[in-house]
Amino acid sequence: MDYYLDITLLPDPEFEEQVLLNALFSKFHRGMSQTVPGQVGVSFPDFGKRLGARLRLHGSAAALDKLMAAGWMKGLGDYTQISGIQAVPAVCQYRTVRRVQAKSVWNKRRRSIAKGWLTEEEAETRIPDSQQKDLKHLPFLQIKSLSNGNSMRVYIEHGEIVTALVDGTFNSYGLSTTATIPWF
Repeated sequence: MDYYLDITLLPDPEFEEQVLLNALFSKFHRGMSQTVPGQVGVSFPDFGKRLGARLRLHGSAAALDKLMAAGWMKGLGDYTQISGIQAVPAVCQYRTVRRVQAKSVWNKRRRSIAKGWLTEEEAETRIPDSQQKDLKHLPFLQIKSLSNGNSMRVYIEHGEIVTALVDGTFNSYGLSTTATIPWF
């Protein structure tokens, strides 16, 4: 995690920033899976209620160079500005960037009934609507699943800032529950 590069979305009158970020992230997801799986982490330096217009990729210079040489950004050149690969500044802060998922109450009930664990009435009582995890406060990306083609939301949470780097691998989205990325 000694190097990074920023991909900044340029303002466009035809497409909203979120639509462009969704497209960029989808392409990144496919590109990373095929070239440098587990070696590149992501962050969104401008996140707030939304993820912002900048996607930061973190990794070794070799991994970032290999990823960017793979041509995964084809078609996005007019909508993005890419910084060069740069050394991470002397930082003393790190954080995790992870995906947050929550099974819906409806899915939990349906599965419990299908498995024969509960009847419909028991499922309604034992799995109340109040068990539903609220993710509305988290920013998200809307992408299509590569496995079934369905549209899905990937909720992103930036963890607390810490002073120690934690090595690890990243999933195919460049996210991790344990590995940290430099935060600056």
